[in-house]
Amino acid sequence: MPDRDIVLAKIAAIERCLKRIRETTGGDPASLEELDRQDIFVLNLQRAIQAAIDLAAHIVAADKRGLPETVRENFTLLRNAGVISTELGRKMEAMVGFRNIAIHNYQTLDLEILKTILQERLPDLEDFSAAILRIER
Repeated sequence: MPDRDIVLAKIAAIERCLKRIRETTGGDPASLEELDRQDIFVLNLQRAIQAAIDLAAHIVAADKRGLPETVRENFTLLRNAGVISTELGRKMEAMVGFRNIAIHNYQTLDLEILKTILQERLPDLEDFSAAILRIER
């Protein structure tokens, strides 16, 4: 059984990061052309994704859902267990890919990808949090 305090702390971290992103960018993709805003966006997105990864790993371990060989596999195991939908699982796996690029090759980040994430992908993190909260009740 997952530790409720850990679950709630990770969800709060995701929410804090998304709030910071929205405060900084106003949801406007053009704001990411300013380097400081772009840095704040990328840092908080990395933190939110890492909190989601930590949360997924905690649930997989606590519920003994398997031993993931990669970070992405935590989301695959949750998807296979019906904790998250196939679509959400794939979206979260893509977020892990973005995080890896952001952490290891910051110079290769594409501004258009950042803008797309800002406009279209932030709700994926909220959907993940909501899915986890549903199983916690």
